[in-house]
Amino acid sequence: MDNERAIVLDALTEINEKGGYFHIVMGRVLEKYSYLPQHSRHFIRRLCADCVAQQIYLDYCINAFSKTKTKKMKPLIREIMRMGAAQILLMDKVPDHAAVGECVKLAKKRGFAGLSGFVNGVLRNLTRNKEQISLPDKNKEPERYLSVQYSMPEWIVRYICNANAADIPTAEKILSGITAPRKMTVRFSDGLDEAGKLNLLKTMRDQGIEATQSEKLAYAYYLDHVDRPDEIPGLSEGLIYPQDIGSMMVVEMAGIKACDQIVDVCAAPGGKSLHAADRLRFLEKEESIKTDRKDGQEGAEKRGSVLSCDKSEAKVSLIDENLRRCGFDNVTCRVWDATVLDPELEGKADVVIADLPCSGLGVMARKPDIRYRITQQDIHDLAALQKQILQTVHRYVKPGGTLMYSTCTITREENEDNRDWILANLPFTLESEKRLTPGIDGTDGFYIAKLKRL
Repeated sequence: MDNERAIVLDALTEINEKGGYFHIVMGRVLEKYSYLPQHSRHFIRRLCADCVAQQIYLDYCINAFSKTKTKKMKPLIREIMRMGAAQILLMDKVPDHAAVGECVKLAKKRGFAGLSGFVNGVLRNLTRNKEQISLPDKNKEPERYLSVQYSMPEWIVRYICNANAADIPTAEKILSGITAPRKMTVRFSDGLDEAGKLNLLKTMRDQGIEATQSEKLAYAYYLDHVDRPDEIPGLSEGLIYPQDIGSMMVVEMAGIKACDQIVDVCAAPGGKSLHAADRLRFLEKEESIKTDRKDGQEGAEKRGSVLSCDKSEAKVSLIDENLRRCGFDNVTCRVWDATVLDPELEGKADVVIADLPCSGLGVMARKPDIRYRITQQDIHDLAALQKQILQTVHRYVKPGGTLMYSTCTITREENEDNRDWILANLPFTLESEKRLTPGIDGTDGFYIAKLKRL
């Protein structure tokens, strides 16, 4: 039988030492080892997530008992130490002696028998003294305290504090929200009637999946106790779609009408494109029924469409994959770089969806490695890229049409500052906007601006 901890070690090495993305690596690992029992897959997912999401805290605790600090350790030993510390400090159901013993075995099996004593000594010292570990003083060093407590780089802590006028309680609430575990969120299709929805919910319950309706959107549900996401009832038939609340809000706020022509310029993996297509299909069916009733004849054959674009074949293939599963015939996929103008689209779109590349600080609960990848310079560079894209894609919006600008981050440079730039430099007025803040709104971080072309 495959050793669970060895699987986690390989995953952590790929993420932390080779630059792999957590959500991609984790998805690939869980698919590869789908034959393992449920409790084994849960352990792998939990331990890997804890080691990545709590890395700063774990290193802080390890360093308190090790003369060799984690930064100076050999990469494989560093990951083994983090795995041991995570089991000792964060996982109540794992006996301390088992956590230590398995880490020692793993070090020996991976060719580091000479360091097995070091691993054993530090982790045993940690088990004996874990109740005495003290965090930095919250009053004297509030930023360092928040950094360790929420395993967040200090520059991000400072950024959030400064953005909230050095209000430490608010900053802590946001950090807590950013790092809190998130349940899977799904969108029920607009075309699913009440009976069909109730039937799906019953099937989920029968499979042990707990579904809770969102207070923000009636068709959004939070799912808990999901063992195999790809086997959720209704998913393969396109009746439900995994999508965050903020992403759903973009289409909800757009006010899409029957027969609208919609362009989604940075669409992968396609959630908003498919949501828009679903909404179009539902509205046009309703419109057709009304026409039939009014005229006593078949409704007119007017149809809206969605053009779903992204810059690479790999990204567009993700959209294609989801499109095939959902079965929409009103979506066209296309490889296109959003920074390059397509003259044929000028003035043709009723709605342009511009959910643009961003720092992703709002979704760190789902992608914990973002905090270690992103830099302050990246935020400035991304804000500039967003302006470059907006300078191009706004031209696709017809007069009176709608531009939906959105990001899944919480930085002012990428959100409100870009909104102000649009209003100052492009022919648009602001109709509405929404900011979703982790820890305050109970969601991932998201920003949405709905703008009308003059």
